[in-house]
Amino acid sequence: MDSHRIGQLLLTGVPGAELDPDTARRFKALQPGGFILFGRNIVSPEQLRKLIDDLRDLSAIEPIITIDQEGGRVSRLRLIGNEPPNAQALREKGDPALITRHGKLTGELLRLFGFNLDLCPVLDISYDDAADNSLKGRCYGTNAQQVITNAGLFNRAMRKEGVLSCGKHFPTYGAADVDPHEFLPVIRRTKAELLAEEVLPFSALLPELDSMMIGHAWFPDFDPTPERWPSSLSHNIITKFLRDQLGFDHGLIMTDDLDMGAILNEVTFEQAIQEAVRAGNDMTMICHRIEMVEQAHRHLADLPHEVLDTALARIERAKHRLVRPDQWSHDRFLAINGEIQELRVATLGAERAANLSVEDGKRSPVELY
Repeated sequence: MDSHRIGQLLLTGVPGAELDPDTARRFKALQPGGFILFGRNIVSPEQLRKLIDDLRDLSAIEPIITIDQEGGRVSRLRLIGNEPPNAQALREKGDPALITRHGKLTGELLRLFGFNLDLCPVLDISYDDAADNSLKGRCYGTNAQQVITNAGLFNRAMRKEGVLSCGKHFPTYGAADVDPHEFLPVIRRTKAELLAEEVLPFSALLPELDSMMIGHAWFPDFDPTPERWPSSLSHNIITKFLRDQLGFDHGLIMTDDLDMGAILNEVTFEQAIQEAVRAGNDMTMICHRIEMVEQAHRHLADLPHEVLDTALARIERAKHRLVRPDQWSHDRFLAINGEIQELRVATLGAERAANLSVEDGKRSPVELY
């Protein structure tokens, strides 16, 4: 199989704020299917747009360019602009118009920079807003219906602006008692229990989601053996449950970051890459160990052609929906940035809006990346 086609299964991070010659050569040779950007890639508005343009220029096939732009502490673009309110603040305010506005402004901002997919909305249910499971502040509801209503408003408004969405973290992080960035959560929910509650937001919004991110947790009810088998590598969860039973056959499925502790502590790199695609993921995400992408490419090349072809066909379908960037305008950026601050004040009030999000005591890597 052509090596450029295999590269389409890779969703990779980028080392810095500009494309150095070695990185450019690496990406041009491997042709990753997508790129995910983090704080290390963001210095100024013009720099960010140039980096994204450069990534698109070296890609023979239009790449997915994605980011975590949720609101609150998980808002990478707050490094160069205002911080939108987070999902918890919006749900507590209880004004649907503000959530819709958040989705619209998020879509406008991302299109302006050249992003074509946002890694949200979070569809996990918050059972404890103070839990140390990476979800603090990120959940649109404390029950399934609240998540469906609020996340649905955000999702529809953002997609209307031409930015694809990604539901996360299937089947749930809500019941996790540890942060998967550091450890593998063990979630002892049965399939029946998940269908009755945690999975409801995912299943209700399936027709409106362009992609789905699979979380890293062990669900013994689905995979009693091998012990501590991550859901992101589970054929029972991804293919049998999400694709076959729930019917998510139209959308792209990707792993959560395979550089997280929940994976690094449990399986080898080769297992993580190969078993992710065998399980039904279309794209494997390597956010931080970018020097490993060549090795990941070799591991993917060893997979059977029929496994690769199935994933590649889904990636190709998803890419037909990608919308090209808006023309860059610094004035337009300033206008949207001003509207984001107005949204923040409307949601939080002027006094609370003045205080930006920080973790209390412990900081999750989801914020620090």
